[in-house]
Amino acid sequence: MLADQQAPHCDDGETVPPKADDGGGAALVKLTGAMKWFDATRGFGFLVSDQAKGDVLVHFSVLKEHDRRSLPEGAIVECLVVEQERGLQASKILSIDLSHAVTPDLGRARIGGDRVDPSALIAEAGAFEPVRVKWFNRLKGYGFLVREDDDSEDIFIHMETVRRGGLTDLGPDEPLRARIATGRKGPLAVEVEPR
Repeated sequence: MLADQQAPHCDDGETVPPKADDGGGAALVKLTGAMKWFDATRGFGFLVSDQAKGDVLVHFSVLKEHDRRSLPEGAIVECLVVEQERGLQASKILSIDLSHAVTPDLGRARIGGDRVDPSALIAEAGAFEPVRVKWFNRLKGYGFLVREDDDSEDIFIHMETVRRGGLTDLGPDEPLRARIATGRKGPLAVEVEPR
């Protein structure tokens, strides 16, 4: 439901004309919100906005014109929203601002920047040592390991490192062997293999 419980309107107070294919002539409302989460596997997520009561459903189909299949958590999205039977749903994405995103942007591949390629640190890594998975999120593309004999320090692991090790996913407490280097933000697994 809309926060003001009045007829849908734009920022200037005008009602947005209905879209021909919105399934019933309902008025569209322009609002801005932050992505709460997006599950790329299931193809949808939700954004939150001070301009609406409840979350707004964002289906991957409205991202196609922006050449995307997902949005990272925290991305600021300006969109046109329609009230459906089960709540609010984004009907059209007007703009996407990734400067506030708090997780890696998996919708498009990025090259360069200040991200460290773990394979570039292989020469600096120690020998393989026993580790176990603390947690890993395949959709976000990263997770953390801990040393078998000392779980006080998290070791970052990227999905690409997992793939290079011939693995597709990692489960909690899964035993592995890893070579660890020191990255910009701390320990980083640069090679991993099953134990």
